[in-house]
Amino acid sequence: MRILVIGGGGREHALCWSLRRSPRVTDLLCAPGNAGIASLASCLPVDQTSVPDMLRVTAETSPDLVVIGPEVPLAAGIVDALQAQGTRVFGPTEAAAQLESSKAFSKAFMQRNGIATARYELCSTMAQVQAALPRFTAPVVVKADGLAAGKGVIIASTLAEAEAAAHDLLQLGGTPDSTIVLEEFLDGEELSFFALCDGTTAVSIAAAQDHKRLLDNDQGPNTGGMGAYSTDDLLPDALRDQLLRDVAQRTVDGMRAEGTPFHGILFCGIMLVPGRGPMAPDPMVLEFNTRWGDPETEAIVLRLKTDMLDLIDASIDGTAAQLHIKLRPDAAACVIAASAGYPNAPRKGDIIRGLDAPPPPGTVVFQAGTSQAGNDIVTAGGRVLAIGAAAPNLPEALDLCYATLRSIRFDGMQYRNDIGARALR
Repeated sequence: MRILVIGGGGREHALCWSLRRSPRVTDLLCAPGNAGIASLASCLPVDQTSVPDMLRVTAETSPDLVVIGPEVPLAAGIVDALQAQGTRVFGPTEAAAQLESSKAFSKAFMQRNGIATARYELCSTMAQVQAALPRFTAPVVVKADGLAAGKGVIIASTLAEAEAAAHDLLQLGGTPDSTIVLEEFLDGEELSFFALCDGTTAVSIAAAQDHKRLLDNDQGPNTGGMGAYSTDDLLPDALRDQLLRDVAQRTVDGMRAEGTPFHGILFCGIMLVPGRGPMAPDPMVLEFNTRWGDPETEAIVLRLKTDMLDLIDASIDGTAAQLHIKLRPDAAACVIAASAGYPNAPRKGDIIRGLDAPPPPGTVVFQAGTSQAGNDIVTAGGRVLAIGAAAPNLPEALDLCYATLRSIRFDGMQYRNDIGARALR
């Protein structure tokens, strides 16, 4: 089977790595890919924001299947365009992808469908912000309505900070109908729950815990994610069943009822809040993503025993209910190495040393923001590398990640030293 993957980050490197393990994959292409993906797939240039350019690459390569990695092509409607021309494609339509591409849509959808989430108000002017803020107690969460690469969320410690953050996000929107979400702050334990959806049925895949803040002890600015881990212990059976029933399946049912059936990966960002309901703790939805996460994917694929193509086929063909997804019972972790200046002004062009040495067994160095410069691989984005490892338990997996990371270097490299520390405690 000839497969084209759209995207060029660490998530797409992990997807290509997983797809290469399938005996059914004979030819793997990736557009645009990166320096690491080039060892697994033929990389082709493409503008991921342009549907015509993505269609051009598809027409030139004639794949049997197109797999969409990032959120931007999904929000742009690439799935609709490929389906219209009869191309087999994995991912949600533009309308279904609104669960991620519009926070305003997703919050209203959750409210309509009885999915537990934080109290919120939508504002499109500063007058509305100033009228709404007195109805909140600090801290207040301020969110951009649209896509923001994981960085459009500000936790304001005072109402004055919330007003300033709302002003900045409304200015960032740049249009008269820009919208921001004011949301009550939820405190608790956060996790990411992944479900495979086929328009009718949601099936549990796995859970992972991401680390959003740049610095140790959850300090510093929000990022796209500085590391993650996945273990069976993270998601007890009772909680998994509740999330599948009350969040993922209810979302699939609601989207189908509204005429926008959801196919693909549903990423449910969950906060386990003590004392909010009959269960302790009670799960509340922070947000939806409509694709594999990053860096959670790099950890989850290391545990996945089921052929990735079987997941994709079940989602497209409407046979998810017949699929039994198998995971290795061990633990997996991922630690991100980011460039100097990330997340606000990431530096590019620094030479990466140490990638030539083979990593220890069970360890994979996924490349994210990298490019080839002559004989060197250099930094080309904010999050540069994702060091992933699987082992019988989480401490061993983390030891493998950090041992591998210490053998790699580039100027200004940033990484957290405490990925998985909460689980270890």
